[in-house]
Amino acid sequence: MANIPGIVITGGSGRMGQMLIRHVHEAETCQLAAVLVRPGHSWVGQDVGVAMGGAEIGVIATDDSVAAFAKAQAVIDFTTPDATVAFAGLAAQARAVHVIGTTGLTPDNLTKINAAARHAAIIRAGNMSLGVNLLTQLTKKVAAALDADFDIEVIEAHHRHKVDAPSGTALMLGEAAAEGRGVKLDDVRDSGRDGITGARKPGDIGFTAIRGGDIVGEHDVLFAAPGERITLRHVATDRSIFARGALRAALWGQDKAPGEYDMLDVLGLAET
Repeated sequence: MANIPGIVITGGSGRMGQMLIRHVHEAETCQLAAVLVRPGHSWVGQDVGVAMGGAEIGVIATDDSVAAFAKAQAVIDFTTPDATVAFAGLAAQARAVHVIGTTGLTPDNLTKINAAARHAAIIRAGNMSLGVNLLTQLTKKVAAALDADFDIEVIEAHHRHKVDAPSGTALMLGEAAAEGRGVKLDDVRDSGRDGITGARKPGDIGFTAIRGGDIVGEHDVLFAAPGERITLRHVATDRSIFARGALRAALWGQDKAPGEYDMLDVLGLAET
């Protein structure tokens, strides 16, 4: 076991954290080095398997991030923006690959993450699934091919507990559409419509967010022109697709130089 990478899971008590724990623990290509939870959480000091309602797995949950990261060759992180920024610094000090699935990151957060990437590989993506990353590439190509008569709307749906909107995946798709059109998303983004908003501004990229039930994740990119519409769509029905993608990223990053990467790099889809 000493020759395979040790992976630390942050936010281990959450739904995504528990999914990641199961995948890493069951994988033969890595080992579960530590599970980090927030300070004072009821899991602290418990065997993680028992805390999740099962059998012991020999890993004790901790709130000591420094001790946990000292064991890491990779960190998989689906937490909150402020926590992720702090973890980026710790992962850089440990020279561990930092896989970031956290959404809602601000420009200031991204600046700090970029600084950490000078010392270790960081793989960040709004979505870790193969299908969504293919959708991103298709969105960029379709946006580049269509003229300005086509309005672009990104429509996303998630479970009722999701706290940020638009989703990280929706923003990733919006960025792809903007790149295809040769514009910056910040200059054409249109979201949060309510009341008398006036007519849609030509060239804007709109966002619509739906929250309800236990929806794992649904994303549509609508290209609408007079007389015709094109819809690109991805539906996730199982959260495990994100865990599989994150684990793949953590293993892919083991021999990579410091810097920022994304899932297109991991999947070999990045344009050269």
